[in-house]
Amino acid sequence: VQLVESGGGLVQAGGSLTLSCVGSGKIPSDNIMGWYRQAPGKQRELVATITSGNSANYADFVKGRFTISRDNAGNTVYLQMNNLSPEDTAVYYCRVAFTIATIERLNDLEYWGLGTQVTVSS
Repeated sequence: VQLVESGGGLVQAGGSLTLSCVGSGKIPSDNIMGWYRQAPGKQRELVATITSGNSANYADFVKGRFTISRDNAGNTVYLQMNNLSPEDTAVYYCRVAFTIATIERLNDLEYWGLGTQVTVSS
């Protein structure tokens, strides 16, 4: 499984960006895709996730500003970010998680992309 993010860049405060993440490889149709971010000196944190049934979950700090969506046919997840502030500056990572069942056990798997830099200037 491989995840490739794109769409990051430099934007002024109040501006918008849309991130994309394309997944390839053996990804089951039942999965959760999401966006996380990590600012310098801080831990990686959840931004938003979305199930294959289009149920979305957001961190409180992005509610009303960011929208996550997905294209199940292409294993692609998007993050529309509006009204960006310097506090949103971070590397944004894409993640996919799913469960593979074998005869012996259930295996919870997750994969991460390499990240895309988002920088918001004041």
